[in-house]
Amino acid sequence: MLGNITLMEYLKAGRPVAAHRPWPRFQLDDRGWRDLTGQLAQSDWSLLGLWADGSEVHAAFRDEETAEIAVASLATQDRRFPSLSAARPSAQRLERTIQDLFGLLADGLADSRPWLDHGRWPCRTPMAFTRGEASAGPVAYPFLPVEGQSLHQIPVGPVHAGIIEPGHFRFTCAGETVVRLEERLGYTHKGVEALMAGRTLPEAARLAARVSGDSTVAYSIAFARAAEAAAGTEAPPRAQWMRALMAELERVANHLLDIGAICNDAAFPFMLARCTVLREQVLAANRTYLGHRLMMDRVIPGGVTVDVTREATAVYRGVVKDLRKRVTRLADLYDDLPTLQDRTVGTGVVSASLAHRFGVGGVGGGAASRGGDARKVPGYAPYDDLEFDVPVHPEGDVNARLWVRIEEIHASLGLIEQILDRIPGGPLARPIPTRAGEGMALVEGFRGDILMWLRLSEVGRVVRCHPRDPSWFQWPLLEAAIEGNIVADFPLCNKSFNCSYSGVDL
Repeated sequence: MLGNITLMEYLKAGRPVAAHRPWPRFQLDDRGWRDLTGQLAQSDWSLLGLWADGSEVHAAFRDEETAEIAVASLATQDRRFPSLSAARPSAQRLERTIQDLFGLLADGLADSRPWLDHGRWPCRTPMAFTRGEASAGPVAYPFLPVEGQSLHQIPVGPVHAGIIEPGHFRFTCAGETVVRLEERLGYTHKGVEALMAGRTLPEAARLAARVSGDSTVAYSIAFARAAEAAAGTEAPPRAQWMRALMAELERVANHLLDIGAICNDAAFPFMLARCTVLREQVLAANRTYLGHRLMMDRVIPGGVTVDVTREATAVYRGVVKDLRKRVTRLADLYDDLPTLQDRTVGTGVVSASLAHRFGVGGVGGGAASRGGDARKVPGYAPYDDLEFDVPVHPEGDVNARLWVRIEEIHASLGLIEQILDRIPGGPLARPIPTRAGEGMALVEGFRGDILMWLRLSEVGRVVRCHPRDPSWFQWPLLEAAIEGNIVADFPLCNKSFNCSYSGVDL
């Protein structure tokens, strides 16, 4: 089956699965899945997600040449399946997660250490048909060895100073230069996938909104769109435009904070102070006119729960006008400070080839010549009726990631104006039909594309839901970016990615 063929041509050799929307799903046999690794090695197919469901594994792909999206599935034999990580290294941690949660083992997985399971759970493989007995105690985690003369290690975390999620970072250094960084996450594991099973759509939507709180709107949209696809319906037009309005407000607020934090880590706290003030303008308006600073639970399956009044429209127009002027001034200030750029230019470089291998999007991809954006491809309403540019820079360093954020803010401000000018009338929500089905959504959050896969029962309850955060593919790039840099530049590199801990700890 190997050869230069498209994604759909390859997967059509499998059995199509009915009621999977909006993209098809195909059931492969063991040989078809094994051949998939060889096909991936010579094809430009991006891995969008990899998850398990009982004894089945599923992988979502996008053909970068044809823009086709499809899901491949395999019923495992003896609870084992061929690993995809040799061809797509971004699959490795997802396969380790499948091992921890479902007890399904990936044959050929080079790194089979536990990922989420730290040996503190009341049972092992909690989502398997048969759960394993609890570990006797915390599991020792062998970090990868590094050989060389005069090397030393610096352990950092999981507890950090300030308000930050827990994560452990193990630095191996030669003097001040980082030779290897290895991350260990999983400290914020909360069992969200297991908690969703059996829930009604409103109950599961609240959980989805809390997978990663700074992306609550994007996650809520992804869950809602997946639920609507599974049920074969769509939200009303006004609701779709309201969702986009809230998504862009969320993007602006987060990018403002990140820009300030990056500069603060380069010893320029003035930028953080100014950006925090600007972010507060957005959050305060959200609280007054949308009922919540982060707009949590304002997007629901079938529509939204809030609307913009004339007063709110006028206020948001004023916020956009003020932000556009002030962000431009701050960008000019940054551009005029060579001492600040001395810390960001050439620091934490990620090559375009590495970004492509991991299929990374968002800020990390846009700063390394990979300008993917789910609002454009595959696209979804109302963005197919709006005009905006996706910023792309080739350098791949901290400076490029900062400029991508600045340009995305300006693009979002333009989108907000377009939405306020053209938002259609009509209802804010419609009921979700009660029927069985499977749905998948790709939604662009401020970090990149969020994948949501959902299966509904005949009574409309969640059978299985898998949320995939963009940080799954970006955390490994941070490890690569810091190599060859000094230890003191790690906070700068880390904040320039601003990956989510909670989003990958599930």
